[in-house]
Amino acid sequence: MGGNRSWVTEFILVGFQLSAEKEVLLFWIFSLLYVFSLLANGIILGLIYLDPRLHTPMYFFLSHLAVIDIAYATNNVPKMLANLVNHKRTICFVPCMIQTFVYLAFAATECLILMVMSYDRYVAICHPLQYTVIMSWRLCVVLVVTSWSCGFTLSVVHAILLLRLPFCGPRKVNHLFCEILSVLKLACADTWINQVVLLAASFFVLVGPLCLMLISYMHILCAILKIQSKEGRIKAFSTCSSHLCVVGLFFGIAMVVYMVPESNEREEKEKMLSLFHSLFNPMLNPLIYSLRNAQVKGAFHRALQKTRSM
Repeated sequence: MGGNRSWVTEFILVGFQLSAEKEVLLFWIFSLLYVFSLLANGIILGLIYLDPRLHTPMYFFLSHLAVIDIAYATNNVPKMLANLVNHKRTICFVPCMIQTFVYLAFAATECLILMVMSYDRYVAICHPLQYTVIMSWRLCVVLVVTSWSCGFTLSVVHAILLLRLPFCGPRKVNHLFCEILSVLKLACADTWINQVVLLAASFFVLVGPLCLMLISYMHILCAILKIQSKEGRIKAFSTCSSHLCVVGLFFGIAMVVYMVPESNEREEKEKMLSLFHSLFNPMLNPLIYSLRNAQVKGAFHRALQKTRSM
């Protein structure tokens, strides 16, 4: 490195290139969606905590998914909202690295939690008589702790590899927040190790869990088709449909962002997909689980009745 190079102390988040009026409009829309996602996930957490009928492994995992969605959105959206009304769209080096670390940690953890939830549905439908024995609270805690540990360990590895790189300009991050692929493009050194580790991690938290989930749902489908009554088949499938919707949204977008080859139009598409991940996905998850789940709706109605009777 040359001695006349000045090291980057802050980055500029480019974001969307829109007029001031459109950015103000987006600020209010995104603010409402963000508040709604916090409220929706908060309600899910509250219902699971207060209603004893939801004290089951399935809702234990769902509570962790709600925590991840709240943290995931809070890591990215507030800074994004501030940049929509602030022309100086800078972020200091350390907060940028922290944002990248947290984003990767929660994204990887969500992948693994969704895989654990698919295993829970597999046991519930394919081995219903042994469900309470197999899905003991001890196993549930081990699965959750392992998911969080793996997610944060992978993120630590990415952070260490990222911090070893020199950043000496340019300093414009062509994204809505400090997303790792966009930050790597600004490094003044070869990033092939980072790219290889990122690809390997993508296989570990995306391809691997997705393959295991597909295997689980193949067994689930076979078990559902063996159920003789139509009502039984519908009830069994309804317990999995919400999870399938969430998996399709999350994994589909993540694989497009991190496993599709580079292209000239990819950066703008990544912004839209990352916006969906950070803002819309945390809002849609509780809606999908509440609107398509009779137990959650029942818990919500019971909570409302208790509130009215007080």
